[in-house]
Amino acid sequence: MTNPALIALGATVLACVVAVAGAHVYASGRAQRRALEDRLDTYASGASALPSGARTRRFTGIDRRLRRTRLGRAVHLRLSTTGLDLTPGEFLVYVTAVVAALWILAATTLAPFFGPIAGAVAIWAAVIFLNWQRQKRIEAFINQLPDVARLLANATAAGLALRTALAMAAEELEAPAGEELSRVSDQLALGRSVEDTLDELAARLPSRELIVLVTTLVLSNKAGGSVVSSLRNLTQTLEDRKETRREIRTMLSEVNATAFTVPLLGLGSLLLINSSNEGALARVTGSGIGQTLILLSLGLYAVGFFVIRRLGKIEV
Repeated sequence: MTNPALIALGATVLACVVAVAGAHVYASGRAQRRALEDRLDTYASGASALPSGARTRRFTGIDRRLRRTRLGRAVHLRLSTTGLDLTPGEFLVYVTAVVAALWILAATTLAPFFGPIAGAVAIWAAVIFLNWQRQKRIEAFINQLPDVARLLANATAAGLALRTALAMAAEELEAPAGEELSRVSDQLALGRSVEDTLDELAARLPSRELIVLVTTLVLSNKAGGSVVSSLRNLTQTLEDRKETRREIRTMLSEVNATAFTVPLLGLGSLLLINSSNEGALARVTGSGIGQTLILLSLGLYAVGFFVIRRLGKIEV
């Protein structure tokens, strides 16, 4: 065998070895990435247990594909602020099922024209649900802020550093404050600065009370000073604002109930008309004028809902 033949044979063998090694490295990296995504899903959903005790995730394939899109990243960010134990893939599948069910129910109960409208309302209701869950978590966190400030003041007065005080408060408090402060403590343990971590917390759960607390902690961490007295004064202020918010929420409960009652009255009237005269809505929506009037009435109901909600919204 000549030298060129030996060189060609050696190059072929070397290329095959490199190809096999590359395929092995690619498969190993892909498996590690999937395992990392699963661990991140468990952490982002708010579960603090180990993977052995965590809930089994559904629709993992859909979830991985969805996370690569802008919509998936937006849904993931919104879910991370609500505290729901759901992945973006699970949420998308559940919303799709609800949209399909309401579409079919409206099309068969009322008229085919109301199918797409019911689907759009279901998507809008899903967005409203996420906003409500986020606001509910923010309200619960605000109610715990006096306890947070009190624990931080006591820990600082005992001579503990701010990082240690935050970790201690995370262990002492229940959810959602305990979960959020645990996330802050974990990020500080990974080397992030106190300012960046607390600013991210304030952006995740926006409220005036939290912004004041974060500003106090950041300034005291930078410039020093009497952080204990500042936190204790802030504790009393947060207690007063907590009572004020509770009184305002009680006063506006009737207004908020009215905002949801008005659209339900419209839906009830449609059901009453269709039940008293079967096929009436199908005949009304069979013409362009009828469809226009139906859309106009639904738009007026929507405007009334948003106006009532806006009138019942008071910033404290």
